Amino acid sequence: MGLFDKLFNREKKEKLDAGLQKTKEGVWGKITRAIAGKSKIDDDVLDELEESFITSDVGVDTTLKIIDRIRDRVARDKYVSTSELNNLLAEEISDMLAKPQDGTNEEDFKINKNDTPYVIMVVGVNGVGKTTTIGKLAAQYKKAGNKVVIGAADTFRAAAIEQIDIWGERVGVPVVKQKMGSDPAAVAFDTLNSAKAQGADVVIIDTAGRLHNKIGLMNELTKIKNVMKRVVPDAPQEILLVLDGSTGQNAFEQAKQFVTATEVNALAVTKLDGTAKGGVVIGISDQFKIPVKYIGIGEGIDDLQIFRPDEFVRSLFSIS
Repeated sequence: MGLFDKLFNREKKEKLDAGLQKTKEGVWGKITRAIAGKSKIDDDVLDELEESFITSDVGVDTTLKIIDRIRDRVARDKYVSTSELNNLLAEEISDMLAKPQDGTNEEDFKINKNDTPYVIMVVGVNGVGKTTTIGKLAAQYKKAGNKVVIGAADTFRAAAIEQIDIWGERVGVPVVKQKMGSDPAAVAFDTLNSAKAQGADVVIIDTAGRLHNKIGLMNELTKIKNVMKRVVPDAPQEILLVLDGSTGQNAFEQAKQFVTATEVNALAVTKLDGTAKGGVVIGISDQFKIPVKYIGIGEGIDDLQIFRPDEFVRSLFSIS
């Protein structure tokens, strides 16, 4: 690894540590208080840990799994001191988190280029940072040497089209759009045709962020997918659900509804820098068995990071 790579990785780690600061203070602060005056991990410590994780929005089911894992380790190793607890937690939680299967996160925003573009269909309710995530994704994929096209298929809101357009101009990526009220599937169809004509590597399709009618949403998303397959048979290769990490348990509910409505295979969790509820990343990854692929830890374009479970958990428990 060269000097530039070392500096780059150090900068990313520093951003991750800073972005998770509020969550670290919340989770680790509670754990520190739980083990104060204790020399070994006993039932009292485990009870305190359980409360700490539940109140940090990790979720009840996932918390119980973590506690069971720690209890098993303590029983197996006979004696585990509280000073070893953060390393133990990091190992067990990292092992629980769902890992991407396609290998696209092994190197930042690099894809396996071929004759057809890599199509990402982005879903999520309004207000979670969906448009911003699309803009940052486009910027990062472009920065990594990919030719990117965005499709403004959220035609339900005029503001959504305008916001995507602004992001396209900002990062220098073309946006395919139609007027408000147009058929979203038609926009997606035009986007993929345009992308193929331009020799694009990555296509990012925005979709409407409303959940008031799940049947309508499911039908719309299914139609968009079917229409895209006429142009790129295996599209979309990625259906990315964007969730607002600061909403805690509400993010779980949104995930349930979208996983029911469409075949979500990747998650982006945003706004982690402004919340103490970053533990929700652990719970969502565990409960839905869908990999968290990206996390948002700041306002800057480069503050959308590829999610690496080991790095995330080590940062959460302040392990260098």
